[in-house]
Amino acid sequence: MATDIQTEIQKNLNVYYDGLCHLCSREINHYKGMKGSEKINFIDITTSAFDAATEGLDPAEIHKTMHVRNKFGHIHVGIDAFIAIWEELPALRFLGPMARVRPVHLVLRSFYAIFAKVRPLLPRKSCESSPYCEVKLKP
Repeated sequence: MATDIQTEIQKNLNVYYDGLCHLCSREINHYKGMKGSEKINFIDITTSAFDAATEGLDPAEIHKTMHVRNKFGHIHVGIDAFIAIWEELPALRFLGPMARVRPVHLVLRSFYAIFAKVRPLLPRKSCESSPYCEVKLKP
């Protein structure tokens, strides 16, 4: 006899993203639609419910670069955060080993560093309820 017992899926990653950033939100929505995303918590760091200190994260740094916490508590930052996401999603898993090859990793890290500097200059979504609407991130 089958039962309807709901078992909670162990989340493998917490992905902290800027929900006010158009490009960031588009990327996260793409990941959310992929197989394997049910094992990822996507956390919008611009909501009033988010508190970086409670998560053990630096409030200034989390708004500068992408952060991911794996199920063991290790924090991945920048391009390493994206690699952690890719390795969790079956359709993108092949990118992880390629992105970890030293020359490729250095190029990706450089491109992400440039993006992180430019991102605060990109238009943001309009909002009313986020305490981060008026935050001016320094590139």
